[in-house]
Amino acid sequence: MATNATDHHVSFSEQVNRMFDKAATFLDHPAGLIAQIKNCNSVYRMEFPLKRDDGSIDVITAYRAEHSHHKQPTKGGIRYAGNVNEDEVVALASLMTYKCAIVDVPFGGAKGGIKINRGDYSETEIERITRRYTFELQKKNFIGPGIDVPAPDYGTRPSDMAVILDTYTSLTLTENPIDALACVTGKPVGQGGVRGRNEATGRGVYYGIREAVSFSDDMERLGLSTGLDDKTVVVQGLGNVGYHAAKYLQEGGATLVGLAEYEGAIHSENGLDLDAVVAHRKETGSILNFPGATNIEFSAQALELECDILVPAALESQIRKDNASQIKAKIVGEAANGPVTADADAILNEKGVLIIPDIFLNAGGVTVSYFEWLRNLSHVRHGRMNRRFEENSARRILEAIETLSGTQFNQETLGHVITKVALGASEEDLVNSGLEDTMVAAYHEVRELTKKHNTDQRTAAFISALDKVASSYSQMGIFP
Repeated sequence: MATNATDHHVSFSEQVNRMFDKAATFLDHPAGLIAQIKNCNSVYRMEFPLKRDDGSIDVITAYRAEHSHHKQPTKGGIRYAGNVNEDEVVALASLMTYKCAIVDVPFGGAKGGIKINRGDYSETEIERITRRYTFELQKKNFIGPGIDVPAPDYGTRPSDMAVILDTYTSLTLTENPIDALACVTGKPVGQGGVRGRNEATGRGVYYGIREAVSFSDDMERLGLSTGLDDKTVVVQGLGNVGYHAAKYLQEGGATLVGLAEYEGAIHSENGLDLDAVVAHRKETGSILNFPGATNIEFSAQALELECDILVPAALESQIRKDNASQIKAKIVGEAANGPVTADADAILNEKGVLIIPDIFLNAGGVTVSYFEWLRNLSHVRHGRMNRRFEENSARRILEAIETLSGTQFNQETLGHVITKVALGASEEDLVNSGLEDTMVAAYHEVRELTKKHNTDQRTAAFISALDKVASSYSQMGIFP
């Protein structure tokens, strides 16, 4: 994605490293260790031919970067986009390292990308590209349950992850087929996926923002009350992450006043019904001209709308030096990777905006991918061992209440109580509970570091990540 000329000279990886360097000044680690954490361990660039459906040949360029091996396997999504390049993949891999560390997920960071616009290829061509990419990764030992585990990202789907799994297993690429399911996450549920993974990143964004607005002293500083009930929200991007973030924020009580997509944006002070907008777009091919909303010609203009919470959930470098001063939101929740450049970050902090950083807020996807990976390696569905036990225990408590009170519940009341109280947790319940606990605990940690070092949340999040990665290297005996 092209950035504005004011930030053009600073690459995405340089943006990340500027934020890294700021955090490193707060830590007392050897310079060599800091350099090791900062630098990308390995990058694989590949070029391979694709025979198109019409018989012509395209040459496809693709990448996989493994940023850090302080924990293994490495973990990170694969994106299909026409602007994929080595710098972007390296930057995203580094963000994955820091993201995993912040939420205590035991992976190193990785990222992959194939330089294609998905809409330019048929689904059969996409499958052939995906299979060849998987084959190339295996040849260089860049994929495996204990080596490097991909996942969906921008432009990819669960069905693509199923193709990766099928390629990895069916072509005898693995000597350990029993654990092969764990070679990739974000798979369809029927093919080793876990319920809750598809919406995990957006749900994690919701949990993080919900926690942020629960602190009265932080909200008072912003001139806001606590909770989501009276908050107005603008979301940029209606892909998987943006849609689910908007959905859960709206369900949590916030009012969705603006939505932006590549074709433009819409705004309504009275609020937008998210699902109605999605249905309108499906019918017309655009979110524009939604009944009761005002059209905004350029998507980026939606970033400058009056609102309490702005959620950029598209691609990187959306808020830059040239438009940061026009941002009116009091809270920016970074649902995308790198939506705010380093220069814009400084401007927003100077304005007193609370930026909830991507390396924390965007971590819901990798957290639930971790749960899926564990499920695949253990070969047991989450909750299978204890769900019925929990239900029976709750039923025995209800029976004891009946005995002690001398009152017997009628069947209607009992059925209602059992539904609300006694049913054991499903796999999806457990996944969502684990995600919520992870995001809440990580936010508290970042917030405490913000206060301890008298800095912003992004710097605090980097401090947390760097300290944890440094500790891992020290435990390995590589550094003192």
